Order: sequence, then structure tokens, then C-alpha cells
Amino acid sequence: MMTLAWRPFLDPLDLNAYWYFLLIPLALGISIAYKAVRVRNMDRYWANVLTMTAQVVGSIVGLGILAYIVLIVIVPRLVPMEM
Repeated sequence: MMTLAWRPFLDPLDLNAYWYFLLIPLALGISIAYKAVRVRNMDRYWANVLTMTAQVVGSIVGLGILAYIVLIVIVPRLVPMEM
């Protein structure tokens, strides 16, 4: 059955190649919501939000680099060569 409407849960967008472009807005949104609830006063709210956003993005990038090193460099050296 053909429909002209986009059904987001049934036909999701294919963003697998572009997910890293969505990392910064996602981290920023999470940081805004978290800091809005957790800070005691709003004096340094945006500085705290930007700091947390940078921490989240940096952590994700660091985990990606660590996973690459472990999976591409270290694990193949642990597996014995076939003869």
C-alpha cells in the first residue's frame, strides 16, 4: 500500500551516515534541560550548559577513539594467526 505521508516510526529517515552532525544539538538539548533543573542560581547558566555540552561531546568522541583502538588495533593482535 502506497501512502504519500511520511510515517516516522514505520519509515524512519536514513541518517546512519550523518548521525555525528546530530550529536551537538542532542548534547546541547540534554544539557539545557539538565542544568535548568540542577543549577541553584541562573548566574552562570549558559556557561554551565556550554561546559556540559563540551564534556558530553568530548566524552563521546573519546569513547569512539577508544573503541577504535581496542577493536581495530588491540583485538586483532590477540587472535592467533591462522596457518
